[in-house]
Amino acid sequence: MKNLDEVFEHTLRDIYYAENQLVKALGKVSGAASNGEFKDALGQHLTETKGHIKSLDAVFKSIGQKASGEKCDAIEGLIKETDGIIEDTKAGAARDAALIGCCQAVEHYEIARYGTLREWAKVLGHDDAHKLLSVILDEEKAANNKMTNLAVSSLNEATKA
Repeated sequence: MKNLDEVFEHTLRDIYYAENQLVKALGKVSGAASNGEFKDALGQHLTETKGHIKSLDAVFKSIGQKASGEKCDAIEGLIKETDGIIEDTKAGAARDAALIGCCQAVEHYEIARYGTLREWAKVLGHDDAHKLLSVILDEEKAANNKMTNLAVSSLNEATKA
């Protein structure tokens, strides 16, 4: 990569891949979760994630590029870690607490990526991309807050029993 345009496009392909992988992974996490509120939050975020993919399609279009993904080692690692939690823990509150931790690791990764992409879009003069990426960033922050609140309000305490 020789310039910010190329770095922006590469990172955009990276997060596009990540969002598509998360659509697959969220169903598995939801199936492993026990807490109803957590399952509901995962279902809502799955719907948002599908919307993020559509928004990313629009971002690619706004910069004159075809939407495509490029393997993201970071998301692969986070999904692998989550799979390990599912395999190594019994269903119940402790697994749910661990899975929320995994989900928050993913959200933090996405927040970092979308924050960076949004600022690069601004610098590059990609106004439509900047607006779209700002909306996704806000949704990722809200999803992280929802997971934090769920963990703090009920799931973490339930693991003490």
